[in-house]
Amino acid sequence: MLGLICPGGAGGEGTSDWPQFRGPHGQGVSEAKDPPVSWDRKKGVDWKVEVPGAGWSSPVVQDGRIVLTTGVEKRGKMTLGVMQYDAATGKKLWHRELFTPTEEETAAMHAKNSLASSTPVIRDGIVYAHFAHMGTAALRLEDGEVVWKHQERYPPVHGTGSSPALAGDLLVFNADAKEDPAVVALAARTGKPVWRTPREVEVKRTFSFSTPLVIDHGGRTLILSQGSGMIGAYAPADGKLVWRVRYGEGYSVVPRPLFVDGMIYACTGFGLPHLLAIKPDGARGDVTDSHVVWKVKRNVPKTPSVVAGHGLIYMVDDTGRVTGLDAMTGQVRWTEKLAGNFSASPVLAGHTLYACSEDGVCFVLKVSADGGKILEEIDMGDRIFASPAVLDGTVIIRSEGHLWRISGK
Repeated sequence: MLGLICPGGAGGEGTSDWPQFRGPHGQGVSEAKDPPVSWDRKKGVDWKVEVPGAGWSSPVVQDGRIVLTTGVEKRGKMTLGVMQYDAATGKKLWHRELFTPTEEETAAMHAKNSLASSTPVIRDGIVYAHFAHMGTAALRLEDGEVVWKHQERYPPVHGTGSSPALAGDLLVFNADAKEDPAVVALAARTGKPVWRTPREVEVKRTFSFSTPLVIDHGGRTLILSQGSGMIGAYAPADGKLVWRVRYGEGYSVVPRPLFVDGMIYACTGFGLPHLLAIKPDGARGDVTDSHVVWKVKRNVPKTPSVVAGHGLIYMVDDTGRVTGLDAMTGQVRWTEKLAGNFSASPVLAGHTLYACSEDGVCFVLKVSADGGKILEEIDMGDRIFASPAVLDGTVIIRSEGHLWRISGK
């Protein structure tokens, strides 16, 4: 069980919905029944459609509609937008163009990144799409009509990556850039700025790409937000920092934090790839020296997020090393090796773990406290950087240039 409540978070979830990055609770765990474990490029594929442009955002699903973001070149300029597909048929329902960034705004892009790497979040019939410093927008799920637009300007490093999260009536995102890193909250209804809280941490490299996680702990709602050098818990009402844990010069933090059974698990990024287990009970101020229960330094992912189940924390690092850690002690219970490099985050459905490599090979593993076994290796023929959505009897996969619905039947 996930010791997690996301007050005011992405709503209406069920086994047929996947409304935000890493699923209903943002933790990479699916409660889907009978998800497929075996398929190939032809067998078990319900449909496969081309997706125009480029983007590494993960697909989100609500009410039988799949939503993703993309960047399409038109007349020599990039246009950023949102696309929607019918989950049953793969038919494109609408494509809404939102922003046309300047050359200066796109110049900082990393070779492995895209202009549309942030995953949307859906709640109450509204899609919230985020393109970092290039713009944020709210659209109606039904027809793509724009509700509002906002641009939070800051100097990027390597482009986009952090996805937005919903905290009550706020849309929250990280703005960890070249300078003045901060956590930002907009009014979800209007897009107007509500607060902006500086990180106030001294690090050499201030840029990061992690996604906030909204939790309920100790009778209050908190926004967990990681950046270079620290993870902080922020109060939604005013953005004030409640507590923080520092981790030195860890930078370019990508994984989303995890909150399971009262414990927070945080990867510390490039330069210092550790996994911290933090017990937040009674935390106030700087709790670096008092609330870190354990630390793991080997095979910790820099890009993929971790996932929890069966009393373990499952890690798939950037080089394909899978590790099962005891969630209470951090002790390594077992390891397995997958071929290739990994950026997409794994998804756990019961005892089935899905992990897709950058080369486009989807690994399906059976995992438990006793070990992990590779069941299938499926070459999708396209690169994959987006994380899959695992629904009842179905896996939705975004590859480079394509969107897939897999049933395995």
